[in-house]
Amino acid sequence: MEIPTPAELREKRLRMGLKQADIARMAGISQSMVARIEAGSVDPRVSTLAKIVEVLQAAESSAVTAADVMTTPVLSVAPADPVSRAVETMGSNGISQLPVLENDVPVGCISESAIMNAMEEGGLHQAHGRLVQDYMEPGFPTVPPTASIDTVVRLLHHNHAIIVLEKGKVQGVITKHDLISLIT
Repeated sequence: MEIPTPAELREKRLRMGLKQADIARMAGISQSMVARIEAGSVDPRVSTLAKIVEVLQAAESSAVTAADVMTTPVLSVAPADPVSRAVETMGSNGISQLPVLENDVPVGCISESAIMNAMEEGGLHQAHGRLVQDYMEPGFPTVPPTASIDTVVRLLHHNHAIIVLEKGKVQGVITKHDLISLIT
């Protein structure tokens, strides 16, 4: 284990936008102790230094945002597209659902499951020539690019995907696969 220098601790704290008081509160030490450690005027106990490093590492991992894990460009279809286009896009990209966008604004989603359910009810012959809007389901939840990874994880517990929106325009998409890939 490499022990960080006072300058490295300060640099990391500043890079993450934290104040000395934030570090002190989360580590259970005084703000003046953090200031003295960063200034190099005190030689802290290993346990105190370990608390500071732990706080900085936890803050760094929670600093991951939706923008960091989203996939771009977003594969999508429009409500007026033929359902065959959605099926082709899903098949050629190995995905099971797509956002439905109208002028780059999410209006719903379409999934293999919804298409299969509709085919089961009406027969295969009725699916041919139909439009995406005929099979559309409610859309995926949306988050801003700055949403925390914790928010993304909570939303993905109950949804197949999340759309990342900024100023009303789609910036990216996040799926469970995108989160799982963070492990590697």
